[in-house]
Amino acid sequence: MIKKILVIVLVFVTAISNAQEGTSSPYSFYGIGIQKFKGTVENRSMGGLSVVTDSIHLNLQNPASFGELKLTAYALGASYNNFKISNDNESSSGDNASLDYLAVGIPAGKFGFGFGVVPLTSVGYELNDVNGDIERQFTGKGGLNKVFLAAGVKVNKNLSLGLDFNYNFGNIENKTILRRSDVQFDTREITKSDLSAFSMSFGLVYKAMISEKLQVSTSVVATPSFGLASENTRELATVVIGNTGQEAVVERQDVQVDDQDIDLPSEFKFGSGIGENKKWFVGAEYVYLDSGKFTNTLFTQDNVTYESGSKFKLGGYYLPKYNSLTSYFSRVVYRAGFRYEETGLVIDGNSIDEFGMSFGVGLPVGRLFSNLNLGFEYGQRGTTDFGLVKEEFFNVSIGLSLNDKWFRKIKFN
Repeated sequence: MIKKILVIVLVFVTAISNAQEGTSSPYSFYGIGIQKFKGTVENRSMGGLSVVTDSIHLNLQNPASFGELKLTAYALGASYNNFKISNDNESSSGDNASLDYLAVGIPAGKFGFGFGVVPLTSVGYELNDVNGDIERQFTGKGGLNKVFLAAGVKVNKNLSLGLDFNYNFGNIENKTILRRSDVQFDTREITKSDLSAFSMSFGLVYKAMISEKLQVSTSVVATPSFGLASENTRELATVVIGNTGQEAVVERQDVQVDDQDIDLPSEFKFGSGIGENKKWFVGAEYVYLDSGKFTNTLFTQDNVTYESGSKFKLGGYYLPKYNSLTSYFSRVVYRAGFRYEETGLVIDGNSIDEFGMSFGVGLPVGRLFSNLNLGFEYGQRGTTDFGLVKEEFFNVSIGLSLNDKWFRKIKFN
């Protein structure tokens, strides 16, 4: 029954993921939005590490991890975000919630397979620019998602390799309203982009015992650059805006806009760590993003450029006693981590950076090795210096990691 339910939910989430923004960041105004974290609550609670892999949890950041599965694994995650946005003069706050991932992993001997849906970027902003008697209002919504099919193989006791194929899809709507105090009507421009592309990633996991208890793990993931097709439409309209914000159209016309391919940057991850199996782990990871080659000629701004980005992550977990029969809290997994990111976005010559501190717990539930995972993260993006905007955010994530055994050998006496 659980298999049928998950298939229905997967179809449902794929259908609605187009419509959810999952962010209220003014920095989602640029490019194709803010990058979403493309992993599980377990990874996110350790600073976003993709190094940690095992036989019962899904690691959506490295396809090689599917080759290590011993039980069928289901993963579902959602998050709540509370934020504060401020500059030198004023501040505002708000919140939002989003579905973060839904995935299934299936072991098959030395091989493992997985499929699911994950948001990639998110657009959600409301900006005002007032200059004398001229006011410009900017709003945007949408984002990019991916449906993936992954396969991994355990080559030997130390090495696992993997590959995933992704179909990326989504839409973005950007709206601008120009208002003049001495003009009766306002001008509205709406640009819509339907996005689609195929991409792939390659992964490697290598583990080796360096003593009777200690194990070293290494993870590598490479994602080549790919072209994202953008089918665009634009509408100009004369409108009257009521006191409640309702827009009444006086006159409307379509404007010809060329379709285009957006070159999205390649990405390379390398991580390594050390730990004791089923006890503790600590690791670090470096991510290089070739975002200096990002192009999007439809939404260009004179004061915005892109440079190569990078991420630095440090984190780990501690499990007191995984097989304790007397203490529930000895079977709880405790996680923590830190990350720092150079996003590659440059505004007026100033790089936009981000950092986050996270911690979380994995609570055992039900049969086998299923967990309810809770994660908490505090972070900042941007700065109030140089006339820019600083975001402070607090994320609460909740995820289910469920296990089942689909294939059993039947024995006859």
